[in-house]
Amino acid sequence: MKELSVNHLLGIKYITKQDIDLIFETADHFKEVINRPIKKVPSLRDITIANIFFENSTRTKLSFELAQKRLSADVISFSAAQSSVKKGETLIDTVNNILSMKVDMVVMRHSNPGAAHFLSKNVKASIINAGDGAHAHPTQGLLDSFTIREKLGEVAGKKVVIVGDILHSRVALSNIYALQLQGAEVRVCGPKTLIPRYIESLGVKVESNLRKALEWCDVANMLRVQNERLDFSYFPSTREYSQQFGLTKEILDSLDKEIVVMHPGPINRGVEITSDVADSGQSVILDQVENGVAVRMAVIYLLASKIK
Repeated sequence: MKELSVNHLLGIKYITKQDIDLIFETADHFKEVINRPIKKVPSLRDITIANIFFENSTRTKLSFELAQKRLSADVISFSAAQSSVKKGETLIDTVNNILSMKVDMVVMRHSNPGAAHFLSKNVKASIINAGDGAHAHPTQGLLDSFTIREKLGEVAGKKVVIVGDILHSRVALSNIYALQLQGAEVRVCGPKTLIPRYIESLGVKVESNLRKALEWCDVANMLRVQNERLDFSYFPSTREYSQQFGLTKEILDSLDKEIVVMHPGPINRGVEITSDVADSGQSVILDQVENGVAVRMAVIYLLASKIK
């Protein structure tokens, strides 16, 4: 059996193109499984997984839990807001206490960049990074690429623009690494204040005009403005932002081609994307959600097969 080159999924930059191909082949199989009347497989009956979320999450947490249950794993979920972390317990102590209950794998979201990496060096369990600060969100990067592959046949050679708050987005960085690894061309578009200075060093061009970006691309991935991470105002007003960088049906219909519209959620309808775009035939937003379960099943299954 083919296996992953890594024991943890910490970020896309630590995996290979072969790893991505293997994850996608496995996800294809699991996508069939989750569309059957009986959606479970007994693959991980002897594996125990802890979901540890130090930051709020709805879709990612539910997607991971569903993926784990579809694989028949034993699952314990832990929300830091109701935990001893509030009483001053360290991250390693918290996780080691959970591991002493004989847990094999930890899925963790944390507000500090590098938290998952730190954990992988200090505890005996397979670690999946479910988002660390504005740094990485590898499973989102994978499921976005998987959705493009499903919709357009392949990722190689495709032109993808990521629009919005690139500076605070862990999704943007994971997408850039995953897309480039598979041979896609990536550009970013957004207010200058929300584009990181280092972005061009990653081989990514910056386009400040949304219309030009859309005329260039095959796929537009629309990101929300991360108001919870903004320590001061990066642009004059939400109205002005949506006038310059919001995707409307009018703009979409005026292009001389059909592009694929993506969004990692949660959507701020009427800001970065209007409702009629989000609900249009060109939107693959709900496909991304469905594919998220299949891709996370694949990642969990492949990492668990290295534990046994």
